[in-house]
Amino acid sequence: MMPFHTCGPNEVMVVSGCCLSKPLLVPGGRAFVWPVLQMIQKISLNTMTLQIQSDHVYTQLGVAISVTGIAQVKIQGQNKEMLEAACQQFLGKREEDIRRIAQETLEGHQRAIMGNMTVEEIYKDRKKFSRAVFEVASSDLVNMGISVVSYTLKDIKDEEGYLKALGKSRTAQVKRDARIGEAEARRDAGIKEAMAEEERMASRYLNDIEIAKAQRDYELKKASFDQEVLTKKAQAELAYDLQAAKTKQAIREESMQIKVIERGQQIQVQEQEIIRRERELDSTIRKPAEAEKFRLEKLAEANRNRVIFEAQAAAEAIQLKGEAEAFAVEAKAKAEAGQMVKKAEAWKEYQDAAVVDMVLEALPKVAAEIAAPLTHTKKLTMVSIGKGEIGAAKVTSEILQVMEKLPQVVNGLTGVNVSKAMKVSKAKV
Repeated sequence: MMPFHTCGPNEVMVVSGCCLSKPLLVPGGRAFVWPVLQMIQKISLNTMTLQIQSDHVYTQLGVAISVTGIAQVKIQGQNKEMLEAACQQFLGKREEDIRRIAQETLEGHQRAIMGNMTVEEIYKDRKKFSRAVFEVASSDLVNMGISVVSYTLKDIKDEEGYLKALGKSRTAQVKRDARIGEAEARRDAGIKEAMAEEERMASRYLNDIEIAKAQRDYELKKASFDQEVLTKKAQAELAYDLQAAKTKQAIREESMQIKVIERGQQIQVQEQEIIRRERELDSTIRKPAEAEKFRLEKLAEANRNRVIFEAQAAAEAIQLKGEAEAFAVEAKAKAEAGQMVKKAEAWKEYQDAAVVDMVLEALPKVAAEIAAPLTHTKKLTMVSIGKGEIGAAKVTSEILQVMEKLPQVVNGLTGVNVSKAMKVSKAKV
């Protein structure tokens, strides 16, 4: 057995038993029920249609009639107090038992209302009767948890022919009133017809007179109107031409104004376009050009400064180098001058011996200069004819031959006989 139970929106589950101080009411939903410990019951919330039949009931004046009413009742599931009352009254009962109890209650109230009203009141004012039954029955059934949804009076009848007699009397009265009304209507119609004919003839004559007057007035008015119409027509035509001219002038003025506005708009557009192009020129050409110009100016200035600094540095370097070289030349000149002085003093003292010494010092240098070309020679091929020296001795002998001719060259250039000077010096020694 499942612990969960469900019910539709037209039912109410009533759970009672262990752990519950009072029954749990669940209208249209689900509930958990402990098996064996708790019990679940259901009660229907469906609307019940009841036919309330009250036969041979005496009304207020003692006339017996039978009334049939239709009532719609249901157990109220939205009001908790009414639902608890309905559970106390009808839980465990069948729907037929509930219908029977509600029907008997409504029938009793219907009979009570019939006894307090006359047949004419019930017959003529059915809404009043239905409202009285509905109000009295609702206040009683609410205590049982049942609400009356609606009540209507379906039928009224009697066995004595009272209602039929009321109908005949009313029918006869209506027929009598109809015949009287018809005769009075015919009389009134004849009188009114004669009066109407008299009035018609008088009206006719008066109408003829009025027609003649109206015709005369019409002709006069027509002539006057024709004159006014022609005058107005001419004025209208002239006014039309004048208005047309004014309208055309206004249209031309408006057209010119529109053209002026359009021209003004075009000028504004052109001015905006010029401004846009100037801004575009500034952003695309002028600004980059100015930036490039600024960059080139800065580069030129930097280059100029670099050249100036380099020139200044070079000038300072040249100046320092020149000063150093001048100092070196001066020192060298001073040294050479001192040396020359010493040499001059030595030459003055030793004369030929000094010359000889100088010649001897210069001979190795001269020999080196003579042999210098041979140091750059990678390959030397010598051809011998079979006479004299060969090989390296030949090269050495040729160098010595060149050196032997030096005294002659010096004598020819300077007039100093080196050989003689050396001989004199040797003799003195």
